Amino acid sequence: MSADRPTLPPVRLHSEAELARDALSAPLLARAAKLARWAERGVPVGVGGQILDEPLAAATEHLGLAGDEDGAAYTAEAWQLAVDTGLVEIEESADGEDGADLPDDAAAGLATPGDELDLLTSGSPQDILDIWLGGMETVLADAAAPDLADLADQLTEGGELDLDAIDWNPEEEAELLDGILGNLYLLTALNESPDQEVPLPALAASMIVPDDMDEPTDDVLEEVSEAMMRLDDQFRVLEPIGLVAYQPVDEALIEELDEDGETVVSPDSAGPAAGPLTDEDVSRYGLVRLTPLGVYAVRARMLDAGVDAPAVGDLADKGADALLEALPDYPEALAQAESELWLASRTPLDAARDLLAAARGDDDRAPRRRLAAQQTLSLVSPDAEAALRDVLDDRQLGGLARVWLAERALPGIPEPSQEMIFWLTVDTIAAQLESAEEDATGELRDLVQGLTEQHSGFFDTAWRVDHPATADVLEAMGRLHPDKKAAKEARKAAFKARSRQSG
Repeated sequence: MSADRPTLPPVRLHSEAELARDALSAPLLARAAKLARWAERGVPVGVGGQILDEPLAAATEHLGLAGDEDGAAYTAEAWQLAVDTGLVEIEESADGEDGADLPDDAAAGLATPGDELDLLTSGSPQDILDIWLGGMETVLADAAAPDLADLADQLTEGGELDLDAIDWNPEEEAELLDGILGNLYLLTALNESPDQEVPLPALAASMIVPDDMDEPTDDVLEEVSEAMMRLDDQFRVLEPIGLVAYQPVDEALIEELDEDGETVVSPDSAGPAAGPLTDEDVSRYGLVRLTPLGVYAVRARMLDAGVDAPAVGDLADKGADALLEALPDYPEALAQAESELWLASRTPLDAARDLLAAARGDDDRAPRRRLAAQQTLSLVSPDAEAALRDVLDDRQLGGLARVWLAERALPGIPEPSQEMIFWLTVDTIAAQLESAEEDATGELRDLVQGLTEQHSGFFDTAWRVDHPATADVLEAMGRLHPDKKAAKEARKAAFKARSRQSG
């Protein structure tokens, strides 16, 4: 794959307006915004902007969380997000410039609504998304942080902070979480149903079990179990910001894990190591998916990191050459969506002419470009007829032009020469050979068999076809054809074609 081609499949993004609405309704940002408005009269805060105990109780009451045992923690979390995203701004008091000399419950400054708060109501969708992205980065950092209980234990014991003792490496944790989000992104892009949830053990295993390991060892399975529990904690942190939709691991199962200390997950079954699983069994182990907002966020982070992460619609303002180069690597449904967006801003005649011009070529990828052109042209109205008739005599394009005209039952289509028929046949198979997946081999085998049955003496003629891929196509037909005699004829024809090309 060349460096300038997509390294990831494209994703279908929601509109910025839809994503902005999702961001505003994310529980954590919604609470942060509500607290920022509540701070209009000023809220005394400690060093770093943390909310003090007395206003924290009032803020918890304001959010309607006073009756929740975790209400104060949710409120403090939302307040910190408001501080981090600029929804509130802190004016330090003269006495609060040196926070080290202040008691814990003393005010070091006053918090009031920040400039960013107005953008949530009067700004553009992109303004809102920028604020949300900033908050999301803060939450991601929190998710990758060590367990606060472990840190508290170290500090209360009077010892120095020892990250090795709590088995936490900041870089490794951030890298693991990035990898997990990247895997979720890839699964979303490849899945025709983007709302499909992924079992947590399978996701953990995707990062830990080596690709070449047929049967995971007990040690590896234990590592998967530990990673699954860590991910459970992290996804619980990430869900309120709207990055993921998450069904947590069953609390009863966590208690079983804590009591037994045994490996209970199998990456293949996404659940207990023994016995078949029902859907209910699988759901006990946690289910997760990226939300549309999450897909947008992970893609934004990838783009910032220099990764080529295309989205449907990226090619709408690009030339036909860029479109045809990219489409063969897109899943079928997304390729059609991309083509429709590209065609929407062009007249049928101009679009057809541009596509036909970009489809020409003798390079290795040219057959795939022509196949992509044919598929895109199938979406073009009969108003493009003149462009297709202009290339009827073109060796590379005349065949697909005739197919297009015939599909629309247009009159006056000249019969193709035998040379053109065979050239188009080789070109079509070359394109499908290049793009065929393992599960499509049967379809390609049926095509090869059908072609040889329709054309008596096919291989006697095919080796003479003046196409760069003729020998490769005939060799492939020799591998694919189910009839041994026909396969042998194909291999002989391939030898003649290669001798002809090198002669």
